Amino acid sequence: MRTLIRNAAWSILWDGAAHAYANGRDILIEGGRIAAITPHAAAPFDGEIIDAAGMLAMPGLVNIHAHPTTEPGMRGVREDHGVPEQQMTGLFERSQAYRLDEAGREAAMRLAYAELMAAGVTSLVDLTAPFPAWMRVMRDSGLRVWAGPGFASAQWGMTAPQTVTWNWDAQAGQRGFRAAQSLMDEAEADPSGRLSAIVFPAQIDTVEEELLREAAALAHDRGRPFTIHIAQAVVEVREIIRRHNRTPIQWAAEIGLLSPTTVLGHCIFLDEHPSIGWHTRADLGLLAEHGVAVAHCPTPFARYGEQLRDFGTYRARGVRMGMGTDCAPHNLIEEMRLAILLARGQRHDLAAADTAMVFHAATVGGAAALGRPDLGRLAPGMAADLVLVDCAHPLMVPARDPLRSLVHHAAERAVKRVIVGGETVWRDGRPTRYDVGNAAGILAESQARALRDAAGRDYLGRDGDAITPLSLAMMA
Repeated sequence: MRTLIRNAAWSILWDGAAHAYANGRDILIEGGRIAAITPHAAAPFDGEIIDAAGMLAMPGLVNIHAHPTTEPGMRGVREDHGVPEQQMTGLFERSQAYRLDEAGREAAMRLAYAELMAAGVTSLVDLTAPFPAWMRVMRDSGLRVWAGPGFASAQWGMTAPQTVTWNWDAQAGQRGFRAAQSLMDEAEADPSGRLSAIVFPAQIDTVEEELLREAAALAHDRGRPFTIHIAQAVVEVREIIRRHNRTPIQWAAEIGLLSPTTVLGHCIFLDEHPSIGWHTRADLGLLAEHGVAVAHCPTPFARYGEQLRDFGTYRARGVRMGMGTDCAPHNLIEEMRLAILLARGQRHDLAAADTAMVFHAATVGGAAALGRPDLGRLAPGMAADLVLVDCAHPLMVPARDPLRSLVHHAAERAVKRVIVGGETVWRDGRPTRYDVGNAAGILAESQARALRDAAGRDYLGRDGDAITPLSLAMMA
């Protein structure tokens, strides 16, 4: 199959060192890869032609941290939720109370994958506690997906608002690890060639040291990337300090988890973060020294008043940065915009982050974190993963600088087509490979059950309406 993307008004091309604009380009795709990029010429062509006049052609976005099978079920639940005694995060309280059933998780995943495509994502790290339909939906989507089946040795609980507990079951952790290995092998053997694997012990505080070491060794031996949630909550940091008298980053370095193939989820609460106030100033240097990548997902933390300090500082210190969505909305374009604004607010400095920096993180940075230098770039020889954006959309006009217009104004509203390996997987507002159909209704019913059934799990016996009340009172 040969495809010609003809006469793109704007293109974001890779010049070997950085992204750069070009006008009036034809992009030839053969065998799922970019064969050539040339100035537009109105010559006959014997394959599929995609008219890109008036469009911006850009590389597909690489999302290196997302939870699409659960987080859409938190829509209308988590946005204003937090526990003051836990430094405002609601993570632990929600985790001990809410569970989506399998039907809801599949529906959430289908909706989230559509949302990811709508915002220009072509490659995704899906971090999930696995369930039967999980890999089938990945295949249905046509996206490039790194399957991260999660496993842990402990579950969070609570006994009081100020008290998080860790309920340990080492055998369950080992069973989860064995099941994860089978699923990772299955993903890598998928005939589509679009599924890969990432080793995912769930959190630095919920996995035993021996299992963490085994997981890191597996990743190294199989040539897979390794990821974990770390420095994502003050509660977690204080617990690791209690156990080991060092921060999570320092402990992870000590036991061999940090390497150039490691992707650290969030990595916000370092020793020098004002919400931690630990006596060392070593964490940021350790991240740079070991060449790890950080998956920056600003939305969930900004919701309760916290943030990474800051994108520009991490980058200037030599830390490799990528972007993720973590929670709903799974809109990586909006995450880029928020990353810029938060960094500038932290530093009181326009130069703390800019559009080019975060776009690099969401393309080349993410691809590098996954060991795929053929992704996140438009150049001959690269994978044909690209996005076409309508420069005539009212929120893109005037398109003097179309990337700025996209990131700061239009976001997903201007995305017209998403292509993976030369195949269109999203066009004109919907996925091409599957129908979201009744997924929204299934998810709504599953969420209602989860809110009701929370009373049987919550440490105070509260249902969801008591844990996370509506934003407005109900009239009688």
